[in-house]
Parts: sequence; C-alpha cells; structure tokens
Amino acid sequence: MAYDMTPEDFRAEARGWLEANFPSVLSGKAGAMMARMDGGVLDAEMLAWKSAMGAKGWGTPTWPAQYGGGGLTAPQARVLAQEMAKVGAFNPLVHGMGVTMIGPTIMDYGTEAQKQQHLPPIIRGEVRWCVGYSEPNAGSDLASLQTKCVDVGDHWVVNGQKVWTSGAQWGDWCGTLVRTDPAAKKHEGISFLLVDMRQPSVETRPIKLIAGASPFCETFFTDTRVAKDGLLGEINKGWTVGKRLLQHERASQTGASGGGRVTPMDEIARRYLDVDGDGHLADDDARSRLTSHLMDTKAHGLTLSRAMAEAKGNAGPSNTASVLKNSATHVAQTRAELTLEVMGAQGLGWEGDAFAPEEKEAVRAWLFGKAMSIYGGSSEIQNNIISKRILGLPDTTQSA
Repeated sequence: MAYDMTPEDFRAEARGWLEANFPSVLSGKAGAMMARMDGGVLDAEMLAWKSAMGAKGWGTPTWPAQYGGGGLTAPQARVLAQEMAKVGAFNPLVHGMGVTMIGPTIMDYGTEAQKQQHLPPIIRGEVRWCVGYSEPNAGSDLASLQTKCVDVGDHWVVNGQKVWTSGAQWGDWCGTLVRTDPAAKKHEGISFLLVDMRQPSVETRPIKLIAGASPFCETFFTDTRVAKDGLLGEINKGWTVGKRLLQHERASQTGASGGGRVTPMDEIARRYLDVDGDGHLADDDARSRLTSHLMDTKAHGLTLSRAMAEAKGNAGPSNTASVLKNSATHVAQTRAELTLEVMGAQGLGWEGDAFAPEEKEAVRAWLFGKAMSIYGGSSEIQNNIISKRILGLPDTTQSA
C-alpha cells in the first residue's frame, strides 16, 4: 500500500504502473468502455485493462484494502487520476452500479459477512449489479411500492414488478426495495434486499429507447427466493438504506467519478465552425453561448471540489448531491445540444460512412442524455429536496 509514500514517490509508482498495464491503444476511449457497460463483449485490451485495475484495487482507489480496494488516501487518489488523465487512461469500473451505488451502501449498512461476500467481486469487476426501485405505480412517489416480501422461515419470498431497472438483463445481483409490512405507513414497512438474479423466478424484459440502446428493463419477481442474509440493514428500515443509496447514486452523477479525457467543447467547435484570423469563432452568438457553457462547466467543477472538501470526514453524501446532480444534468445536456448544433448536418447522422464515429455517437448521446432529467431522481424531485432540506422552505408537496 502507498500510505507512507510521499506524493512524489506515489506519483512515480502510479506512472510506472500505468506504463506497464494500460494498453496505449485504449488512450482516450473511455466512451467505448461505457458503451460496453450495456452488455457488449469486451475486446482483449479492454478486458486486460479492467482485470488489471480490478486486481490492483485502483478501480475503487479509496475503498478499504481489506476487501481488495486500493486503500489510497484522497490526495493519492487525486494523483492517480491526474496520471491517468495524462495518458488518456480511464476507470473501467466506475460506470457499474456495484461501484457507484451498491458497494458504498453495503459499506454503510452491511454486516461484515456481507462485506466479505460482495465487496471483493465488485472491486474486481466480476459481477454486475442493478437496482430495483421504481414500479409501474411507484415512480417519483417511490414509497408507494408494492413488491411484496414474505418471511417463510429460512428464507424470503418476493413477488412483484419493477420498471426502468437499468442493466437488469445482464445483472448478476439486484439491490431492491420491497414491502415487508403492508400494514405500516408507506415510508415504513419497507426493507432492502440483495437478490440473486440468476434464478428462473426472475424475468427481465428490455425497454427499447429512442437512442437505440436498451439499458432499461421491466423486472418480474415470481416467488423469488432470497436468503435470510440477503437483508441489508434492519427489517422494515429499508427506506433509510434506500435513501442512502440514492445519495450515492446522485453523487456519482455529479462528475465526482470519471475517467479519460473529454474533448473540450471549444475544440469541437473549431473543427466545424468558421474561425477568424486569431483562431476565434467567427459567429458572435455561438461564441457567446459556448463561453456561457464553459463558465457553467467550470463553476460546476469548482462547486463539486468545494463540496467534496467540505464533506471530508462526514459519514456519507449529503443533500448537496441534489444540487450537484441538477447542475451536472444542465452542463451535460447543454454540451450535447451545443455539440449537435456546431456539427450541423454532420451531427444528425445515425449510420453510414458519411458520418464519423464521434458524429454518430453525438446524436445518440444527445438522445440518451434527455433521461438525465429523470433517472437518479427527477430534476423536480431534486428541487423539492433542495428547497426543503437545504433552504428550509415550507413543504408544499403534501408528502407523507
């Protein structure tokens, strides 16, 4: 471990390890890894890189070494990120729900046995997790969920339906909210279960999206068996566990986790738009809106850094994740809109040799990015959280 290293020594170690393990052909291809998170098969180089990061524990750099994590300090993790960025490397595990949501929640509420069982394979990237929250009649009003869980003595039995279950068709495990006491108030009587998806009683049906991919599913549990030690946290206290997972999810969507170099928006604009003799964009309106976007991006990054510094030593994410989630959504969606606009007709390509791969990816990213306003908690829900829990404004939503 690198606890006792000076920053300079650790930087040298990180640089040397990257030179020995990161396949140079993958430089700058973080998007390719993210695309394969939807179930695509990894090529040899990507698979080798994922395996190396998982074995080293650097896909989860600050997680405890006792479970296989990197065991790095926060400053060392920042040095690692800097060195990765220099060579165009990226974290091949950061987009998985095991790393961003389930793993942190297990560390918060899990027993030592649950940590020993689930954290090492998450860290090594050996299992895929999904999250079962929304139901056909329980979306933004999640506490109205009706998926039933019954204690039959030596195990639990689950019956019900979830929807918008991202990656369920490829999931090995699912962290899901179920109702264990139907007589209790709707925010009570809910428990959080860790469900093995590899059993015939679990059925998934992909939902086709306008962007052409199908990461979302309907998920059906029919007399699904869950071991007694699949209960995460206390019985009927799952609402607390579920809220913490959502905080981890929103924190992961703010830009706190990332990897690989993202082409600067002004660089993209100069490829497609006219520039003057000084290399400035000739179109005043485009230059003004691009500048505004870059300022928003910088402000978001600075706010994120400040929030992370202020949260140092706290037990977990706070409600500020809602602010950053909405800010990240605004920045990402604005970037997608500007990208298509500066590309012009080349930004509307779907297939064919007339369009470069990044041009076809741009239109898909624009379409898929619309979901950011909804997943992880809709923008309206985040605004409610901000108004009530941060600004202290009156609750006018009549929530229970």
